[in-house]
Amino acid sequence: MKNGKLIVIAAPSGSGKTTIVKNLISDKSLNLGFSVSATSREKRKNEIDGKDYYFLSKGEFKEKINLNEFVEWEEVYDNTFYGTLKSEINDLNNLGKNLIFDIDAIGGLSIKKEFPESTLTVFICPPSLEELENRLRKRGTDSEEKIKIRLSKASKEMSMSMLYDYAIENHNLEETVAKVKTLINNFL
Repeated sequence: MKNGKLIVIAAPSGSGKTTIVKNLISDKSLNLGFSVSATSREKRKNEIDGKDYYFLSKGEFKEKINLNEFVEWEEVYDNTFYGTLKSEINDLNNLGKNLIFDIDAIGGLSIKKEFPESTLTVFICPPSLEELENRLRKRGTDSEEKIKIRLSKASKEMSMSMLYDYAIENHNLEETVAKVKTLINNFL
C-alpha cells in the first residue's frame, strides 16, 4: 500500500453510516475514494453493481475467499457474506486517494488490524435501539424477520464501539458529519 490513509466508518445497519459517508465523499478537500464492498446478498431496487456493492453469488464469494482476494470478509448474516477486496484498496490507493469504508463493526476492526498506523476507525451509534428500529422500518427495505435480525446484531455491534478510535452518537446528521469531518482532517 502507498501513502493513502484508510477511514473506517462502522455502525449497525440503519445508524446513518452510508448517508454520512456520502456526505464526506462529496467534500473534495478530503480526497476520499469509496471502497466498494463485495456482498453475496441480493441487490436492492436502487443499488448499482460496482457502485454500491460488488454483488457476487455465494459461490463466487467463496471462490474469492479461497483465492485470498479479500483483506477482510465475514458471514455477517446467516449465509450472507460481506468483504473488502484487496484489489479495491490497491486501485484507489494507486489513484492517490484516501479510502473511506462503509463497513460492519468486525470488518472495520479487521482493516485496523491489517493497517494499524494508517487507519482511523469511527463507530456511529444510533441514539437508541428504539430509534434504530424506527429508522429501519422507515427505510422500508427489509422484512420483519430481517429487521429483527439487524436489531439483534446491532446490540452486539454497539458493544464493540469501545474498540474503535472514536464513537459518535448520531442524533443530528449535520452535526455528526461535521464531527467526523473534523476527526478525518486531524487524522490526515
